[in-house]
Amino acid sequence: MSLKRVYAAAGILIAGILLVVSLFTSWYTLDESDQAVILTFGRAGETVTDPGLHFKLPWPVQRVEKLARETKSLQFGFKESDGKKELSDETKMITGDENIVLADLVVQWKITDPKKYLFNADNPEEVLYDATSASLRSIIGSSKIDDALTSGKAEIEGNVRDLLTSLMEKYDVGISILAVKLKDVELPNKEVRSAFTAVTDARETMNTKINEARKYQNQKMNEAEGEKAAIMSKAKGEKAARLETARGDIAVFNKLYKEYKSSPEVTRERLTIETLEQVLPETEIYIMNDDGNTLKYFPIRPMEKEEPQQAEKTEGDEQHGQKNN
Repeated sequence: MSLKRVYAAAGILIAGILLVVSLFTSWYTLDESDQAVILTFGRAGETVTDPGLHFKLPWPVQRVEKLARETKSLQFGFKESDGKKELSDETKMITGDENIVLADLVVQWKITDPKKYLFNADNPEEVLYDATSASLRSIIGSSKIDDALTSGKAEIEGNVRDLLTSLMEKYDVGISILAVKLKDVELPNKEVRSAFTAVTDARETMNTKINEARKYQNQKMNEAEGEKAAIMSKAKGEKAARLETARGDIAVFNKLYKEYKSSPEVTRERLTIETLEQVLPETEIYIMNDDGNTLKYFPIRPMEKEEPQQAEKTEGDEQHGQKNN
């Protein structure tokens, strides 16, 4: 075989190989959960999100980098294996009031800019992990232990999410934060947990007693307000009655004064007699002229009362005598 034939056969073989490689590397498929970036000689081009079969220039001219579109989860501070949860040393943090707690969380995130995700950082997920650690420690470090262990978890989650979102926007690695969920925030050992539980129970008891006291206070205040309203209403009624009485007395006085001006002596004597009748209602009053005689008062009325009694007594004696006879 001549050398030309060898070269021709080698060329045909190489061309066949290139053709096969071109056929196999010019087509790619995307699932509904995928997105792809087309790289032309290593430079990022368009982003493809439509699922199905797509064409590109063969390798090494163009190649495809596929990335997931679904939501991903980042577990910070713990690992789960065989249904068991193992905490790492990263969960140990100091609160704003200088207490130690163990805190772990889950971050829901997704890739929203594939180009930035591929080229703005060597390992975007590591950047996300470090930013999550920094955000959680910062927020826990400015929170009180009571808030971290009880009713302040929702606020801590919101603050961690806001801080983490701002950090990821600053790092610009094409990642968006969807949600942050605290899994557990607890004390480091059983003794401390037991003591804190006792303090929490005591606080709950205190709040219950305070609520009961406020309820009793409100009840008594309502009763006092009712009594006050009743007293005020009664006082207003007495005020109105006394005003009417005073107006009547004024009218009577004005009438008497008018009569007094016309005949002072008669009115004066009349008032004197009426006053005596009011002061001595059961007493008989006699008005006599002093003409200088010795006898000033002759008690006729008592004698008139005694005479009928004596007559009744005499009649009774007579009847008794007749029976004896």
